[in-house]
Amino acid sequence: MTKNPQPQNVKKPARPGQPKPSTPNPHPSTLRLFYALRVPAEVAAPLAEAQAKLRGNWRAVRPDQMHVTLSYLPAVPPEKLEDLKRLGTRLAQDMAPLDVRLRGTGYFPNEGSPRVWFVKTEAEGLSDLAERLRQEIQALGIETDDLPFKAHITLARKKGPAPRLPPLTFDAGWTVPSLTLYRSILRKTGPIYEVQSTFRFRGSPSAAPTESVPEALSTDTAPSAPQEQP
Repeated sequence: MTKNPQPQNVKKPARPGQPKPSTPNPHPSTLRLFYALRVPAEVAAPLAEAQAKLRGNWRAVRPDQMHVTLSYLPAVPPEKLEDLKRLGTRLAQDMAPLDVRLRGTGYFPNEGSPRVWFVKTEAEGLSDLAERLRQEIQALGIETDDLPFKAHITLARKKGPAPRLPPLTFDAGWTVPSLTLYRSILRKTGPIYEVQSTFRFRGSPSAAPTESVPEALSTDTAPSAPQEQP
C-alpha cells in the first residue's frame, strides 16, 4: 500500500504563547528628519584629516555626511513630509546665501566625559534661520527638540574608551547656497543621512538677516558645547 506523500513547505501553527516572528516594517509610523546646511567636500577635507588622528573607540562621521543641523524633528508623520518641503521652499525664497566659518573644536557634554567631538561654526543670520524654522515647524503641528541652538559640525561619536584630541582650530569656511531636509536612518554602524529635498537660497545679500556675534565665539575662547543632534 502506497503512503500519501507529505505536503511540502507547510507552516506549522504557532504554539500558544509562542511569539510570532518579527518582520521589518518597510513603512515606519514616523520619520526622523532634520533641516541642515551641507558641508562641501573642500571644507570637509581638512576636517577628515583631523579625524585621522582619532584613536580608540571614536566613530568618525563620513566627510560626505557632515552638516550643520538647524532643526531636529524626531518623530514626523510621513504625511507631513510634503508640508516640510513646502516650508523649506518658502523660507529659502527670501534667504540670502550664508557665509559660514569654522571655529575651534570641543566635546559634548564636556571634556571630562565626552560623547561627541565637534567643531563650532558661525555665520550672520544662522541663529535667526534656526529660530524661524523651529517656529514654522511647530506651527505645522510637528514636534521639534527643545534644545538651544548651537551651530556645529559633529566630527565623531565615542563608543567606548578613547583618548581625546587637544583643541584644534580651522581657518576655513564656505558660502552656503541652500538648505537641505535630511532623513536620519539608524544603523548598527551609525546613522545614515538621506537627502529628502534641497531648497536654494534666492534672496539678495542685502536682504540677509543680521545678528551680532557673541564674544564667546572669539577664536581666543573655547566653543560652548552643543546639544547632541543628528
